[in-house]
Amino acid sequence: MPNPDDRLARLRDHLAGAAHLAQAAALLSWDQVTHMPSGGAEARARQMATLARAQHARWTAPELEELVVALETDGVDGAPLAGDDAALVRETRRLLDRARSMPADLVAAISRQRVRGRQVWGQARADDDFASFAPELRAMLALAREQASAIAPDAPAYDALHDLYERGSTAARVAALFDPLRDEVRALVVAIGASGVRPDAGILRREFPEAAQEAFAVATVREMGYDFTRGRLDRTVHPFAIRVGAGDVRITTRYRTDFLGSALFGTIHEAGHAMYEQNLPAQHVDTPLGGSVSLGIHESQSRLWENLVGRSPAFWERAYPRLQAAFPGVLDDVRSEAFVAAVNEVRPSLIRVEADEITYHLHVMLRFDLERALLDGSLAVDDLPGAWRERSRALLGIEPPNDREGCLQDVHWSQGMVGYFPTYSLGTLASVQLWEAMARDLGDLDEFLREGRFAPLLGWLVEHVHAHGSRHEPEELLRRATGAPLSSEPYLRYVRAKYGALYRLA
Repeated sequence: MPNPDDRLARLRDHLAGAAHLAQAAALLSWDQVTHMPSGGAEARARQMATLARAQHARWTAPELEELVVALETDGVDGAPLAGDDAALVRETRRLLDRARSMPADLVAAISRQRVRGRQVWGQARADDDFASFAPELRAMLALAREQASAIAPDAPAYDALHDLYERGSTAARVAALFDPLRDEVRALVVAIGASGVRPDAGILRREFPEAAQEAFAVATVREMGYDFTRGRLDRTVHPFAIRVGAGDVRITTRYRTDFLGSALFGTIHEAGHAMYEQNLPAQHVDTPLGGSVSLGIHESQSRLWENLVGRSPAFWERAYPRLQAAFPGVLDDVRSEAFVAAVNEVRPSLIRVEADEITYHLHVMLRFDLERALLDGSLAVDDLPGAWRERSRALLGIEPPNDREGCLQDVHWSQGMVGYFPTYSLGTLASVQLWEAMARDLGDLDEFLREGRFAPLLGWLVEHVHAHGSRHEPEELLRRATGAPLSSEPYLRYVRAKYGALYRLA
C-alpha cells in the first residue's frame, strides 16, 4: 500500500505527466507556424487532437481526484495544508474541475479546429480572402459557445471564456475600465493632433536589411535579459512567445525591410513574455503553481519592456548610436531626438501590433466589442468585415482598405481565443502600475536605462511577479507588487506626462 503521506509527491508526479503532454503539444504548435509545410496541416490536426485527449484523460483520471480529495480532507501527516502546498492543491482543484466539465470529444474537436483554423487563416490573410476563412471562424465560434456552456453553464458565455485568460475578470469589469479610458484616450489623441507637432515617422520606413534588423534585435533582447541558452528566435506570420519546457522558451517575430518598428518592437515585446516564462519558480516546474497566473499579467511584462523601456527616450540615449552603427548610412542624417519622436508618434493606424501606446487601446476595444457580438450571435460572421470597417472608423477614424489589414490581421479568433483581447489593455495598465512601484523601490529608472543596467529591473520583476507563478490570484499579485488594485490612473499619468512633453501640450 502506498504511504498516505507521500500524496504530495504523487500529485506532483501526476501533474508532471500532464505538463509534459502539454509541452509536446506546444512544440508541435510552434513547428506548425514556423517550419511545417502546408501539406502537413491535416496530420498535425490529428496529432494535436490525440495529445489533447491524452492531456484531458490525465486531468480527469480518478486517481487525480482521489489525491486531491485526500489532500483537501486530511492534509499531510494529519495537519492541514499551508503555504505553497495548499496553493498547489487549490490550483489543481480549479483546473481539475474545469477539465471534468469538458467532454473529451469537445476537447479533441477544439484542438483539431485550432490547427485547421490557423492554417486556413494564414492563407486567407495572405490572399486577402475572408470568405475562405469564414467557415472556419463559424466552426470555432460554435465550439467556443459549447466550451463556455460546459465550463460555466450559469455564467454569460463571454465571461466563461474570458476567465480562461484573466482569472476573476468579467466583461462588466473590463467595460468599467474601458469606458472612461476610451474617452481619455480619444481626448488625448485629439489634443496631440491639434498640437501641430509632426514627427517624421518616415525615417522608420527607409530600407533596413533583414539580417541587420535581426542582429540588432537579438543583441537588444539578450542585453535586457532574454536567455538564448534557454530560447531561440524564429520567423512567423504573427509573432508570439511559447514555453516548450522549463529550459526552452521560444520567441518569434516578423521582418519588414521597409519598416524598422515591426521586428524591433515586436521582438522586444515577445522577449518580455519569454523572460516571464524563463523566470517562473523552478521549484514548481511542471505543476500549476509553476505557470503564469494570467494573460493580463503576462501582457504587463511584454508591454513594460516594449514601451516603458524600448520606447523610452532614456533607453535610446545609449541605444541610438548602436542602431546607427547597425545600419551604416541609413540613419546618419537623423538626430536621436527625431528618432525618439518617430518611435513615439501618435497616429491612428490599421495594425494593432504596430500601434502607438495610446491608440493601441482603441484597437483592443474594437476587438472586445466585435468578439462579444460574434459570440452572442448579434453579429453574423459574414458581416464581420463590414462591422470591422465601421468600428475602425468610429474608434480610430480610419478604414482598412482590405481585410488583410482589417479583420484578418490577428490570429486569435482562428484558434478560438475569444475573450483574450482585453488582456492586452489590462496588461498595459498593469505595466505602468508595476513601473511606478519599481521606481519607488529602485529610484530613477531612467538612469538604469541610460546606462544599460537592465538586471536590476528584471530582478525586481522576478521578485515581485515571476517568482510567484500562480500562487496568487492576478489581482492579489498586482496588489502585493504595487500596493493597489488595477487602475487606469497610473497609465494616464504616464501618457499625459510623456506625450505632453513630446507634443508640447499645455
